[in-house]
Amino acid sequence: MERPDGEGTLENPIQLGAEGARRASAESLRQKDGADEFFACHLLSPESPFSGGSIFMQGEKTMESVLFPIVSKINEYLSNYILIFLLVGVGLWYSIKTRFVQVRCFGEGMKKFFGEMNLRGGAQKSGMTSFQALATAIAAQVGTGNIVGASGAILTGGPGAIFWMWIIAFFGMATIYAEATLAQKTRIVDANGNIKGGPVYYITTAFKGGFGKFLAGFFAVSIILALGFMGCMVQSNSIGSTMETAFGVPSWVMGIVLVIICAIIFLGGVQRLAAVTEKLVPIMAGVFLLGGLAILVCRIKYVPVTFGMIFKYAFQPQAIIGGSFGYALKTAISQGAKRGLFSNEAGMGSTPHAHALASVKTPHEQGVVAIIGVFIDMFIILTLNALVIISTLYAGDGPLAGCGAAAASTVFNKTNLAQSAFGTVFGETAGNMFVAVCLFFFAFSTILSWNLFGKINMIYLFGEKSRGVHTCLALVFIYLGTAMSNDLVWELSDLFNQLMVIPNVIALFALTSHVVKHSHSSDKLSGR
Repeated sequence: MERPDGEGTLENPIQLGAEGARRASAESLRQKDGADEFFACHLLSPESPFSGGSIFMQGEKTMESVLFPIVSKINEYLSNYILIFLLVGVGLWYSIKTRFVQVRCFGEGMKKFFGEMNLRGGAQKSGMTSFQALATAIAAQVGTGNIVGASGAILTGGPGAIFWMWIIAFFGMATIYAEATLAQKTRIVDANGNIKGGPVYYITTAFKGGFGKFLAGFFAVSIILALGFMGCMVQSNSIGSTMETAFGVPSWVMGIVLVIICAIIFLGGVQRLAAVTEKLVPIMAGVFLLGGLAILVCRIKYVPVTFGMIFKYAFQPQAIIGGSFGYALKTAISQGAKRGLFSNEAGMGSTPHAHALASVKTPHEQGVVAIIGVFIDMFIILTLNALVIISTLYAGDGPLAGCGAAAASTVFNKTNLAQSAFGTVFGETAGNMFVAVCLFFFAFSTILSWNLFGKINMIYLFGEKSRGVHTCLALVFIYLGTAMSNDLVWELSDLFNQLMVIPNVIALFALTSHVVKHSHSSDKLSGR
């Protein structure tokens, strides 16, 4: 969920739009993203019809020029300091308190995942099946950040950054268990039989009175803006620009098609969304896995070396990053931690909305299933992408073999690193198209889930009558994302995305006893 900063050489046409509209410095949150150079250079150029009378371009000091550096600095501070400590802290806390539930109950989660897996789960009377809820959560987690995130971590922090991403993901599995368990425990059923659940409900459970309502309202507003509106705009921008540069489809045409498809799904409610995600997620993951495994088979002799580089440069990063040992180690850890945290979304408060809708006997059941979501996102999809990049570009006869991080960043950016990796085996054109197709599915699935999460919170704030308003506004933002881009919008999206973490984590700490009870005595629980 990041965008090019202008670093590197843009060698292939597709790279302009594939990475999306997020600022790299913002270390944007799940993935899944941003404003590409094509739009910056053409749509917002002085000659462009979009620039002359635009409110973003009038005068020497526009609103954007004033607010952009301020919001950017706030984002940098949040991502580099506050959020890292909060998210790592809550992951460590729950790992210890639940006696490492991510290890003890991992087998149970896998059994439930494969036991529930059904591409035709069908419409439920209320909510979703456990697998449909997991598929909806994974759709949000597996975004374009799975390609861009791993690439950026490797490019800046070296191959060793992947090791630290694994460590962060391990602790994140305990965090997401807590989120899913609490979402199940605190959900409510309204008079029409509709299930409602998510962080706003366990926040108000943790804190009664005005303070709880304030935190819940703060979270709801943040997620509506970050995911429901601006986030979907970011994702659609990635789709529109990628399809235009890879296949020649005009971005505005792609915008119309995307709006029509999304409208059909949105208007069908939770059941239609579940029916789509339960099929889309396994297909998109399967396509990416097949492509990645094909690369690794062709580079099989370098796979052992690849794993060796990940572990070696995790503890000897100065060999590839340069500088002192302390500086290099800090860079490797920070890159792995930030990109890992923002890719799996554990602790962010987004995926609990999906897990709350699952039809299960106890909260613990969906908690262990949620653990598998982080495992698939980080240890399978993101790791596979990392192995492809390292084995083709850094290992053996790769073009970056023995090359330092600074030198590598002058040739590649976070998107064309992945494209070049797949292109080494598939060929440049086919490699570009493969990455473009994967980015399309990743971004599209994210739009579907994020829209649901935003809508749930809109209804919490303004009631059922706001459902249609949210859908209409979301469709407008989705189309605008394919037709234009604005750096301030992307930065504001990142800001609200990060702010929603704070009330969510505060509530997670406050409700520790509820989670621990379920994780320690799950076999004795017969109800909520």
